[in-house]
Amino acid sequence: MINKLVANIKKTNAPIVVGLDPMMKFIPEHIKAVAFAEFGETLEGAGEAIWQYNKAIVDAVYDLIPAVKPQIAMYEQFGIPGLVAFKRTVDYCKEKGLVVIGDIKRGDIGSTSEAYAVGHIGKVQVGSKKYRGFDEDFVTVNPYLGSDGVNPFINVGKEENTGIFVLVKTSNPSSGEFQDRLVDGKPLYEIVGEQVAAWGAEHMGDSYSYVGAVVGATYPEQGKILRKIMPKTYILVPGYGAQGGKGADLVHFFNEDGLGAIVNSSRGIIAAYQQEKYAKFGAEHFADASRAAVEDMIADINGALAAR
Repeated sequence: MINKLVANIKKTNAPIVVGLDPMMKFIPEHIKAVAFAEFGETLEGAGEAIWQYNKAIVDAVYDLIPAVKPQIAMYEQFGIPGLVAFKRTVDYCKEKGLVVIGDIKRGDIGSTSEAYAVGHIGKVQVGSKKYRGFDEDFVTVNPYLGSDGVNPFINVGKEENTGIFVLVKTSNPSSGEFQDRLVDGKPLYEIVGEQVAAWGAEHMGDSYSYVGAVVGATYPEQGKILRKIMPKTYILVPGYGAQGGKGADLVHFFNEDGLGAIVNSSRGIIAAYQQEKYAKFGAEHFADASRAAVEDMIADINGALAAR
């Protein structure tokens, strides 16, 4: 699947991923009104509104982008109807040819970690048959529990040609409380990066590993260091736009071939119509605003890469 991700990025010339992280405050009133008319102001109504919102955005941008990244917590908060919307979104995006990165940030051990892996990027055994659960192509994984938590995902990925993105240096302000602590003279994030490179060497695609890394756009200097530590690792870069990152900050996340990184924007794209820059589209044309935001993001990042 890493080969497909790289191919999609080359095809679109767009090293970006759209974070499908719906919140009710992002969903235009006319979408909610239709969903609530059918299902009421219920969890089912919320799930339907989320699905229709996601579908409209995907329809507007799928030809411009290589991948999407739905954050599962935004769906789980609505219970089973929310998870149904998550699954419908995953399936629809795959129908459109997009790579799906499930942002699930799981991290456990043994059989529990294996169950997470099987449910999201593998197949579960039911009697004599096997079924795909959520069926993402990649998922995000928390490495805090060590290899016991990560290896089950790698093992399932080897069977199914699916992959993971391991949290290495996250974009949030307090990430340094642990990730920047010195261990044997090195920041912890460097040690995790070295381990990600080692895990990745055991599960390679044509040019990049199935074991990627999450490194926040808000820490460009650390990104520069980690790029050298993990030359064959694809880096998923959150924190663009709404969290302060911009194209000029991101060039060091990429390799000289212009590949090696994919930059995420969530609310900066899916709620673009709520920004002053895209207000002219209005709530009725929220998906068109999202398309314009995608085009601007692609131009920003590619322009920065061309100028480096």
